[in-house]
Amino acid sequence: MNNLYDVIVIGSGLAGMTAANILGRSGHRVLLLEQHFQFGGLATTFKRRNGIIFDISLHGFPVGMIKSCRRYWNTEIADRIVQLPKIRFDNPQFSIETTFDREDFTRLLIEHFGIAKESVTGFFDKARSLSHYDNDQQTVRELFNEFFPGRMDVVRLLMEPITYANGSTLDDPALTYGIVFSNFMSKGVYTFQGGTDVLIDLMTAELKKNGVEIQKSSPVRQILVENGNVAGVVVQKDKTKQPQIFRSKIVLSNANLKGTVFDLVGQEYFSDTFIETAKTVRLNNSSTQVYLALKPGYLIDENQCGDLLFSSTAAEFSSEKLLAQPITSRTFSFYYPKTRPGTDRCYVVSSTNAHFADWNAFSHEEYLKQKTQLIEQTLDHLEKYVPDVRKHLDWVEAATPKTFKRYTGHWDGSSFGTKYEGLAVSRRLPQEIGGLFHAGSVGIIMSGWLGAVNYGVIAANDVDALLLNR
Repeated sequence: MNNLYDVIVIGSGLAGMTAANILGRSGHRVLLLEQHFQFGGLATTFKRRNGIIFDISLHGFPVGMIKSCRRYWNTEIADRIVQLPKIRFDNPQFSIETTFDREDFTRLLIEHFGIAKESVTGFFDKARSLSHYDNDQQTVRELFNEFFPGRMDVVRLLMEPITYANGSTLDDPALTYGIVFSNFMSKGVYTFQGGTDVLIDLMTAELKKNGVEIQKSSPVRQILVENGNVAGVVVQKDKTKQPQIFRSKIVLSNANLKGTVFDLVGQEYFSDTFIETAKTVRLNNSSTQVYLALKPGYLIDENQCGDLLFSSTAAEFSSEKLLAQPITSRTFSFYYPKTRPGTDRCYVVSSTNAHFADWNAFSHEEYLKQKTQLIEQTLDHLEKYVPDVRKHLDWVEAATPKTFKRYTGHWDGSSFGTKYEGLAVSRRLPQEIGGLFHAGSVGIIMSGWLGAVNYGVIAANDVDALLLNR
């Protein structure tokens, strides 16, 4: 690697990779540094014996991902994005299947839930019209009460998937819900055919093609600031060896927002008012996941399980219960051979939103015990949909909020970055320190894969404009 660049990007989540690709394609000298031994951030995989490959977060995103990938990556990536047609809900209030688009939701709300067409249309129209620029103070709870007062079953149908998608609660701003839901309900839920490892391989090849220098296992320990401006970064792969310094007048961080401010830069370089605001930014929740690989040749019944299954034993929807222990609600992602063409193995990933503090408080022995309980309870729950699943298991293991913190470096293992108020702090960084930018999950920019890509686009455009002005 050289040590003088136009832009240094910290972190290879989808926001960092997308920004690096756009800037490299524009002719800028870009260095992308990733602290992990794999690229992709939470969009990555891990392998186990017998050819087992688990996807960390290949759980569905809106159709807009096709357009974004075609425009900011390439056609080969965009053409591998396919729809998940069977989205199922199973809970004490209802058991239904949907294609998860506006037409089918309208049908279900009118025919199954008995809601007046005018209320359904009004809700969808308002959700789509919500905008960050309107300064609307309405909460998600107030939005539902406006159109479906007293109907917690409807709230469960419309809210539960979005809580899993970006951590929204009923007391968050309505626009953080409306933007995500509107994108999903336009044409349903999509996934990447071939697996996340194929996606990241295609992306890294495109980055190299566009002249971006990429380096994994390269943790950034410090963002250098000189005279109020970014000067570069310090990388130290091994604490027993001398650190390396890479110079650049622009640094774009795809690390956790609060980690960027307080760990990589240091609060002494920011104004007091900015730091006070940054301290109040709330982190979003983390999650637990249980990864199950079934024996080769054993095929799950797609009609019984669908592609995504929102399963719960809770009497009614509650944002708090989705995060609480004991676990009552799980999202099951079913990966059939069609997801990875050429294989004859099915996978299941069970996801549950969770608090980091709940898992961090355990002793080592209790932590291991709780992970085992998480696996066993998940298998008990899954047996309703995949009978005798234990007989067909080839591999099973669990990840917790501590796992996500270990591998991503995100504060409290946050799966979705920060809450809505993080956006203003993220966008203000260049005004505080010249040449410092951030891109990542900050509540409003969709969250998930599409949100990360789109925020990478926004940040890349800002950086490109600054470089052109210089």
